[in-house]
Amino acid sequence: MCGLMRLVEEAAVELLREHGVQVTAQRLAIMRVVAEHPHASADELGDVVRSELGAISRQAVYDSLGVLVDKNLIRRIQPAGSPARYESRVGDNHHHLICRSCRMMFDVDCATGEVPCLTADDNHGFEVDEAEVIYWGRCPTCQADDPPDMSPAEAMQFVHTSKQPSITVQGARHE
Repeated sequence: MCGLMRLVEEAAVELLREHGVQVTAQRLAIMRVVAEHPHASADELGDVVRSELGAISRQAVYDSLGVLVDKNLIRRIQPAGSPARYESRVGDNHHHLICRSCRMMFDVDCATGEVPCLTADDNHGFEVDEAEVIYWGRCPTCQADDPPDMSPAEAMQFVHTSKQPSITVQGARHE
């Protein structure tokens, strides 16, 4: 293990101990893999940890993630219609941007910089300490690869106003 990796592991051990969490090879591996693969799902994280440690049950992955989330050592993000994802960026004020097509997720810093950066019009007596925002859209790669979603009327307009590509059918060329 190189010097830098040793320092990172020592810091993770200290962090677990400070939060009253038993230090295990599995938890250390999960913390490291979450930091190396932000926004990965539990199954994706488990696959990486399994390839490194040799054996870790799916339940152990979920249990370890649950403990680390409960102790605020990692953050769980649950986008609508997607599996939970995990990141090591905690304790700051940021949100997320997700591509509707490929589901790639990116961190987006809050414009105001204060926690929480949004305030509810009526907080119903809650003491609000966090506002979670997920922006949805299409990443540049997916925009380039696929045409945007269109209504049937927009699609018909597009077909009638666009130059259609040439196609070849059974050896005959059609324009």
